[in-house]
Amino acid sequence: MRRCVTSFVAFMAIGSAAQTASAQAWQTLQMPTAAAVQRVWTDPPAEYGPEPYYGLNGAVDEAVIRRDLDTMKALGYRAVTVQYGYGSKYVYLSAEWFQFFRTFVEEAKSRGMRVWIVDDAGYPSGFAGGKFTESKPELRMQALVAAEKIPASGGETITRSLKPETVAVTALNAADGKSVAIPVTNGAIAWTAPAGKWTVVVVEHQFSTSPTRSDTNPKRVKDGSQSLEDYLNPEATKQYLAFTHEQYKKYVGDEFGKTIMGFRGDEPDYSIRGLPWTPGFFDEFQRVKGYDLRPYLAGFFVAKPDEMTEVERRVKADYFDVFARMFRDGFFKVQGDWCAANHLEYQVHLNHEEMEMHLVQSEGEFFRDMRYVQVPGIDSIWHQIWKDTVSDFPRLASSVSHVYGRPRAFTESFAAYRPEPDVEMARYVLNEQFVRGVNLVETMYFPASSTAGRQPSPYMREAGYPELLSYVRRMSYLLSMGRPAAKVALYLPSSAMWLGDEAADTAFVSTERMLSERQIDFDVVSEDALAEDLKLSKSGFETLSGSAYSTVILPGESVLSEVVLTRLKEFAAGGGKVLFLGSTPKLISGETYKDARAATAADFVWAKVEVSAQLPATPTPPAQPPASAPEPLVVPAAMAEAVRGIGDISLDTQDVALRVMKRRLKDSDVYVFFNEGPTAMSHLVTLHGDAQMVEEWDPATGTVRAISARRETEEMSVQLELKPYELRVLMVR
Repeated sequence: MRRCVTSFVAFMAIGSAAQTASAQAWQTLQMPTAAAVQRVWTDPPAEYGPEPYYGLNGAVDEAVIRRDLDTMKALGYRAVTVQYGYGSKYVYLSAEWFQFFRTFVEEAKSRGMRVWIVDDAGYPSGFAGGKFTESKPELRMQALVAAEKIPASGGETITRSLKPETVAVTALNAADGKSVAIPVTNGAIAWTAPAGKWTVVVVEHQFSTSPTRSDTNPKRVKDGSQSLEDYLNPEATKQYLAFTHEQYKKYVGDEFGKTIMGFRGDEPDYSIRGLPWTPGFFDEFQRVKGYDLRPYLAGFFVAKPDEMTEVERRVKADYFDVFARMFRDGFFKVQGDWCAANHLEYQVHLNHEEMEMHLVQSEGEFFRDMRYVQVPGIDSIWHQIWKDTVSDFPRLASSVSHVYGRPRAFTESFAAYRPEPDVEMARYVLNEQFVRGVNLVETMYFPASSTAGRQPSPYMREAGYPELLSYVRRMSYLLSMGRPAAKVALYLPSSAMWLGDEAADTAFVSTERMLSERQIDFDVVSEDALAEDLKLSKSGFETLSGSAYSTVILPGESVLSEVVLTRLKEFAAGGGKVLFLGSTPKLISGETYKDARAATAADFVWAKVEVSAQLPATPTPPAQPPASAPEPLVVPAAMAEAVRGIGDISLDTQDVALRVMKRRLKDSDVYVFFNEGPTAMSHLVTLHGDAQMVEEWDPATGTVRAISARRETEEMSVQLELKPYELRVLMVR
């Protein structure tokens, strides 16, 4: 389903976080020819990285900066991510700090290097080095908590004086879960329990923060002494920008969009006791959902997830829906818009992207959070990616960039790997992410040499590391050119996970793996994307990158919105393929999940439904890497047949270790092939589509050579040989 370049450019103009007229080339999607890319890719511009995460710990001075930047440049880095560090001679966010930072920027500029600024003195982003606790305590993070749980028997009268922070008092019946709202009069309750066993729950809002690891904390521990801002309140984020970004603008703003590429955020989330809250939450919930949340709160705190009533489960899903919207608009959008207005980019990753059931509880929804982020990211900092695991979660970041017209997606890699990788393992971990669409690399950790005994991570000191960085630079540049070309969209069931549906998450992860093992390149898409962000046309569901999906796969969701259901029907009527795997949704939601209706067979007569045995779960990776490779996923034959033929290539024989990703340039297609397994492979690969010639582009050397291929009508076949864990790039002209 091809689209002309003119239409693609016009469509790009409607992006939400608008690019300014002075946007640099690296900030926009580009559609060069293969020849134009070849002229540049041997020595790509500095904007395409990679960059080390550089901690300015200790008594850093100009001599240390010069020495360290020279070391980075000699290794092959052309950009650097920089963070304020422990033991600095300068108070964080003081005039002296910014004057020193100006010196750092000038030194990087003199070496032709680019700079990303870590937006805080540690992580998670949003505490401004302790300034919210010190000077803006009213804008600190808050939570809803069950302050008191009082047992009561029939006929017993419960009296209490309540704190001003009380938001609701509810009694729950132990027998049937029935709830009774207890009226509060003059700051107190006096309630006589009906027959039965009851629990009176007093719900309060309290200041509570996720732990922060701050380099301005004298205890050098991760704790709650420096509170995060109230992420759900845009005014708190504007104050955060006033503390941090606006000060950098005052001192180095003339280098914004030039030497300084943007701000780098880290793991904003709610790792708290209770539920995220902000003073405007109940009003916003009422506006969006049309009912009062407070009478239902007690059930969230008393019952375990599998003990909640059906109404409580649905109301809690409504809560997470509103929370996710407010987190997006209160924190991420404010920063993305500020960066766009200042010729910068905002890059950030969330916490535990590889564990979506956790993420939806602490961050709401991956796509929503990243909607206005210029460089969406993930991290691979421990054992998420290793030779014994299958890890498709990097596609979350690349898929957001594809759906919303962003040229790049980034990874923070290696920070806490135990054992630490060597150069070849580092190459493997990065290849796993390249073949899933990630194309900007940040490596951990490079401490300032001001502290005796502190050295870069061991793999950075190996003899082969400069060659690896050259390889990464070429891959990053090549995979940033053109636009994505995946024709398959896999639905991310966040709303089902808000309902506590772990089976939906299991089905999603296993379907990711099934598609990858069948060489089907795909993007992940969210409910918001299907409902409103993707343009529905004759080409299918079109992204803001100019690509189009001709197939949408939904693996075992328990709930689907009425809006998405209607859009999928329109998509199918126009020739698109909609495939439900395992089962169809049981609920169809409107404005609320609380009032969702039961789905019927008639809702899905227009779609293809494959109800063969459910895919088994992809196992969680062990804490330490074993020697063996992961077992292949056993896929029911009917389910495998249901997805056959929807990819861009076919193999002579099935091979679950081969991974494929495709991008499109103005006159060529770029294919990335990666052997994820420990044994060599040899396959006759058939590339579907118009092709004239095939070249191999070697990112290790920068060389390009033509390879033999057999051309037939609308197909070309090549013999592909891959060593264990080898990646190869083919350019199909």
